[in-house]
Amino acid sequence: MTAMRFDGKVALVTGGNSGLGLAAARAFAREGAEVVISGRNQRTIDAAVAEIGAKASGFVADVSRMDDIAGLIRHVASLKGRIDVLFANAGVARLGPIASMTEAIWDEVMSINLKGVYFTIQQALPLMARGSAIVLNASLSASNGVPDTSVYTVSKAGVRSLGRSLGAELAGAGIRVNVVSPGPIETPIFQTFGLAPAELADVKRQLTESNPMQRFGSADEVARAVLFLASAEASYITGIEMPVDGGAGSF
Repeated sequence: MTAMRFDGKVALVTGGNSGLGLAAARAFAREGAEVVISGRNQRTIDAAVAEIGAKASGFVADVSRMDDIAGLIRHVASLKGRIDVLFANAGVARLGPIASMTEAIWDEVMSINLKGVYFTIQQALPLMARGSAIVLNASLSASNGVPDTSVYTVSKAGVRSLGRSLGAELAGAGIRVNVVSPGPIETPIFQTFGLAPAELADVKRQLTESNPMQRFGSADEVARAVLFLASAEASYITGIEMPVDGGAGSF
């Protein structure tokens, strides 16, 4: 692996203040990129920027809000002048049976996970030249039937479809679009599920036992896939979905 694949490049990572986004932002910076992260919380953004180091900067933005997306892209334009890599990662999970889902939950998840991804790409494109790359964060659950995840999985299936269609649409502009689909990964998102500790432990046990590799993945393992798809090593790859799931979706 080339040590500095992103030397001199500018990478924008939405939701880069925690979890998979933070792991990817750290990895981009380690390989030479100047990284801009966004998130909804100033405190966690400041902590993430301090952790990533001198190559990082942050901006508070809620990607469910069009004005925030526009403000984020204006900030990157004024600060860096371009975007070489966009990792559209910001997302939320709200779980429960269909009977418990509300219009407010639907609107929240779709606004962040799908609308936010779509319009972040739209607004970023004027800063992206030929040779740039976009990576979208979907989920294994968009392909596998998982109870109590209907709203979340619909949003992630939309992300997967978006990667395919934009991969075709933007190929002529020399911009590649690919999707990473994590399986069970140890990240803080599990703490947002609203489960009691015993329930959460049971969910994690079931996910581990059903996985061919018999373990959870790490955020760093997903980050390595993101960086590959964003790098010149993947120069002839566009429109694909790369599962990072321990084989959970393959057997």
